[in-house]
Amino acid sequence: METNNSNTSLGTTSLAGSCSGERYWFAFLFSSIATFVIGVFAILLWRCGALIYKRGPTIRHRSGRLVSNSEKQDTSYSFDPMHERNWATIIKEYAAKLISGQQTPGKILVIAVVVLSLASLVIYFYDVSTQPIESCQLWTENPMQQVDLAFNIFFLFYFFLRFVAAQDKLRFWCLDIHSWVDFFTIPPSFTAIVLGRNWIGMRFFRIARILNIPDILQFLHILRSSNTIRLTRMLCLLFTVWLSAAGFVHLVENSGDFFQNYTNSQPITYFQCVYFLIVTMSTVGYGDFHLRTTIGQCFIIFFITGGLALFARAIPELAEMLSNKKKYAGQYRLENGKKFVLVCGHITFTSMENFLKDFLHEDRVSSDSFYDADVLIVDKKHSVDFEFQALLKRHFTRVRYFDATVMDPVDLERVKLKRTEAVLILANKDAIDPDGEDASNIMRVISIKNYHSETKIIVQLLQYHNKMHLMNIPAWNNNTDEAVCIAELKLGLIAESCLNPGFSTMIANIFAMRSDSEVAGKLTEKGTPDRSIWLQQYLRGASLEMYTETLSNYFVHDLKNFSEAARFCLVELDILLFAIEVCEENGQRRLAINPDRTSKYFRIAKRTRGFFLAGSSEEASR
Repeated sequence: METNNSNTSLGTTSLAGSCSGERYWFAFLFSSIATFVIGVFAILLWRCGALIYKRGPTIRHRSGRLVSNSEKQDTSYSFDPMHERNWATIIKEYAAKLISGQQTPGKILVIAVVVLSLASLVIYFYDVSTQPIESCQLWTENPMQQVDLAFNIFFLFYFFLRFVAAQDKLRFWCLDIHSWVDFFTIPPSFTAIVLGRNWIGMRFFRIARILNIPDILQFLHILRSSNTIRLTRMLCLLFTVWLSAAGFVHLVENSGDFFQNYTNSQPITYFQCVYFLIVTMSTVGYGDFHLRTTIGQCFIIFFITGGLALFARAIPELAEMLSNKKKYAGQYRLENGKKFVLVCGHITFTSMENFLKDFLHEDRVSSDSFYDADVLIVDKKHSVDFEFQALLKRHFTRVRYFDATVMDPVDLERVKLKRTEAVLILANKDAIDPDGEDASNIMRVISIKNYHSETKIIVQLLQYHNKMHLMNIPAWNNNTDEAVCIAELKLGLIAESCLNPGFSTMIANIFAMRSDSEVAGKLTEKGTPDRSIWLQQYLRGASLEMYTETLSNYFVHDLKNFSEAARFCLVELDILLFAIEVCEENGQRRLAINPDRTSKYFRIAKRTRGFFLAGSSEEASR
């Protein structure tokens, strides 16, 4: 760095003239080291005493057994778990709750620590700009020193809380970075009162407190995404290394080497040190500044090794996080009157292709509750493959994909869960662990219900016995929510097929959405000019889907009963009426499949809905 050997510069940057040339920096440093050593010794002594105390009852018990059998009962020791929760345990648990920041008092305490640490840094920046490294002014005459002392008393209280809450006291004392910050900042402030001096010293270590800023921002719900949290933590780490290293360089360069009687010191401001280190970290190296002290030169060797590695790793990562805006981030823009459904769970190309093929089928009519509804796919993927992207582009007008999870309330707010018509949770039918797959879907149900209890949920389960877990969810509504058990459905279809051969095939064809054009294409395929009549009839039946329509007054007044209505639909309209839904006087709706003359639903009443098998929605709406 720039050289300047004038006595005036040395006097104003290293040692104040009122100190008569005497330096006591070693006393400040010794107070920090002594605090650390004494603490380690006290912890080890406490552990030895606790070990001896715990072994004492065992030794006394064994010695009592050697006396006589009658005395054995007198020397026995009982264990009462209730007495183990003594006052020390209660204080430890309370201290742990405070420093964890999970409750309001703890959040206030953690925020106060960071705010006061930043305020202490402001005082440090002011002192390094206006005062020499070591001055002989009394603390009662220095307002800044008084304020800093008050801050350090608060930090001492916080250090005590963290020490009480620590599970491993020795590890906390020796390996916790914030403990070292307190060792080098709190004891010197009390030493300054005793000596009547002030030493700027290691107060730059307080910069390490900015590593807690990401946690504070999470408490305040300012940082919500993992990307912004990573970005903030990386920036805080860079600033910590950069500014703390600048503080050490400022200290040693303005003080000089003690083994050379401080003759090689040079006046340099803190912000010149910051400039020098950022130039060094970025590998630019202009050469307009250089270090003169041996301690500073040795330090910069290690700093270049570690700092350059950190800088080289951080810059590309920062550039990636700043420039890489997630393609599927953002939130759903809800249009007035627009319906939409959420789909989550086991999201793959195959599962979504089959679902969208049925849900977005052209034969869906306006009477369907999900007609013209958008589909929001909610899934947390590291990357979306090209095949899935092609599927999304194919249905881009009605399908949106969100890189989110239903387990996060922030993501549920992004996809407007409270306004959705229903949530569909798909299961992996090929899961190796069916119970584990069901447990994952049940947890999704709990998360959704906790966020909004009125949301309608349709969930797939693999095992029937897992349905009872859904019944234990307080917000589960048996009237609106549905649990589809795949194993139960399969076994039911197999059992019914044994009694009625072909039943499962018929049901599968009914629920599959196929248009007449698809079947016509199969009937006219090249190479198969003469198809059997039964095969043509089967393909024709496979093209039929189930539709619901409200029956007109003609069915009520002219046809009157179900048999006449079914005959009329088959002969005149070429569609099949196989069930009706009747609205009773109390408002409940009842479903009757092929009711006979003995059924009270045999006669068709007003507001009756019919269930039809037809080739298209136009045929059913006639």
